[in-house]
Amino acid sequence: MGQRGKAEVATIHAARAKSLRETQRNWGEKPRENPYSDAMVDTKTLIRASFEAGREFLRPPAEREQEAPARPAPALVPIRSLGENHRERITQHLLALDPHDRYLRFGHWAHDEQIQRYAAALDFERDEIFGIYNRKLELIAVAHLAYAKDKGYDSCAEFGVSVLPGARGRGYGARLFDRAAMHATNDGVSLMFIHALSENAAMLKIARNAGATVERDGSEAEAYLRLPPATLDSRMTEIIEEQIAQTDYRLKSQAKSFWSFLADVQEIRRGIIDANQRSSP
Repeated sequence: MGQRGKAEVATIHAARAKSLRETQRNWGEKPRENPYSDAMVDTKTLIRASFEAGREFLRPPAEREQEAPARPAPALVPIRSLGENHRERITQHLLALDPHDRYLRFGHWAHDEQIQRYAAALDFERDEIFGIYNRKLELIAVAHLAYAKDKGYDSCAEFGVSVLPGARGRGYGARLFDRAAMHATNDGVSLMFIHALSENAAMLKIARNAGATVERDGSEAEAYLRLPPATLDSRMTEIIEEQIAQTDYRLKSQAKSFWSFLADVQEIRRGIIDANQRSSP
């Protein structure tokens, strides 16, 4: 990581410190209602999700692509934690955002070099990155749960999210927020906040729906959500959902390899047929 990239990350954390101090003083002791209680995994949801996944993996890619725009989000969206080996895919995901989407995500008109520095500066040891992959193993949605570098604010975390245009309207941003809130709670975080532009209606809607308090200050807005203490239910749910996401990724990888192999076989078969037809008298 270059010195410039480190400086940018440090600047982001320093800019939030004042808001964090003020917010911690203003918050009462009573926690808000569990923001992700509706996302807890139940048996019926798991069975339905397993059936849907199995049926989808057996459908040819072309057929799935034709129906994709009309299909709603599945009962259970596999969201996996991303590590160092996903850094390049995270970079490509962010670079795929158009200029206005980058403006809403980062609060300024970020060009390619700035995005690459941001991705290169991601600290997978300190922060948590979550992602949603489609069946082509394309990273269609990414959430960044950033922890404060200052140990005095280790009970706070900031949430940011981006979803590619073709995957919007399915509630992925809200699902990622719930997943991040669950992890933050289980990790001992008591205050989760979002810094966004006031015009970023989608992001602020996610925050409000989760029960966060939103404060506007001109062109910018801050949303704060007090998280409840971790429970056995929240810890077990996170473990189960992560295992589901890991399994889903492996199945998608295997399915992609299978359909790629089948396409190669069909291409060879067509080549043989064409050659036989040309050699026929």
